[in-house]
Amino acid sequence: MKVHPSQLIPGCVVVKDLIGKTGRPIMHGKTVLTDDLIDILHRFLVDEVEVFSRLEDGKPYIPGQKVVEEEPAEEKNVPSDLPFTEFYMGTVQQYKRMFTDWRNGKTLQINQVRKLIVPLLERVDEIGLKLYNLHKLSTAKDYLYHHAVMVGLLSAFLAKKSNYKHEWIQVGIAGFLADCGMAKIDDRILFKAGPLNAAEYEEIKKHPVYSYRFVEPVPSLSQGTKLAILQHQERLDGSGYPLGVAGEKIHPYARFIAISDIYHAMTAERVYQKPQSPFKVIEEMVYEQFGKLDHPLVENFVSSLTNFGTGTKVILSNKQQAEIVFIEAKHPTRPMVRLQSGQQVISLKDDRSLYIEEILT
Repeated sequence: MKVHPSQLIPGCVVVKDLIGKTGRPIMHGKTVLTDDLIDILHRFLVDEVEVFSRLEDGKPYIPGQKVVEEEPAEEKNVPSDLPFTEFYMGTVQQYKRMFTDWRNGKTLQINQVRKLIVPLLERVDEIGLKLYNLHKLSTAKDYLYHHAVMVGLLSAFLAKKSNYKHEWIQVGIAGFLADCGMAKIDDRILFKAGPLNAAEYEEIKKHPVYSYRFVEPVPSLSQGTKLAILQHQERLDGSGYPLGVAGEKIHPYARFIAISDIYHAMTAERVYQKPQSPFKVIEEMVYEQFGKLDHPLVENFVSSLTNFGTGTKVILSNKQQAEIVFIEAKHPTRPMVRLQSGQQVISLKDDRSLYIEEILT
């Protein structure tokens, strides 16, 4: 929604870069507003700011009104008629509160989990090329919560595209809960502002077991779902963890989650890692993870996510804008593009120094 700065309150989240009259950004997208930042907007004589309909903590934002504190027992689900991006952000914030409850000793309530994630999964067909841009919403601070929602969403998306007509929702729930065991990891490790040392990494590697133990008592979850949660970090060549199982011993659901987990982890902003281009990540998954991931599923993932046509506008890794003019089936991430400046046509298949950075939708 677009509002005047006088209607803003601390906690509002800016949707996209706010460009000043000089052409330079006054404030970047995803900025969480404070009293000082709102004052800056006034001083720059900004007339209008686009913010999300929910605050940084997930509470609804009502322009010009104070947010009423809600009792946890009366907390409402995210309104399902919101635009997809806002619906996604609301789901992330509710998951954050759920995860905090788990860290405080509360047990997993599967009905609450389903009420939270299933409505988002059911809108998966709306995503299309927007899926490429959702990773931009993830911040280093809230990466853990975005990751859970995105892995659930991507896993369901891939399962549905793989003709799992009745089980794709279960795959999505398994992806959503795959990292719930992170709630048992010490704060100093879980929220460390830098790379983990060997001992800390070994503790993180226990999270699939913690997740499995968390969901094991839930009778309404299938054994396949529970097994997928336990095995989502296993690899076909036996190089994964926590048990080092390989090949056919890895449940099909877990194979969907493994692909989705890697994709989002590499494309999202993290404390010690800058986000990478989805197209660069896809190529690494195809070539560098060969033998570790289910290759037919990876190919299906690639074809589903690169389902764009000629005429699609893109930004290349050298920051130039271009238009896709030809797509070779064997190289969907490296089409021929026409540069917006000069009309030069480049084959990304032949020029490996360039790749698509972003799709403009």
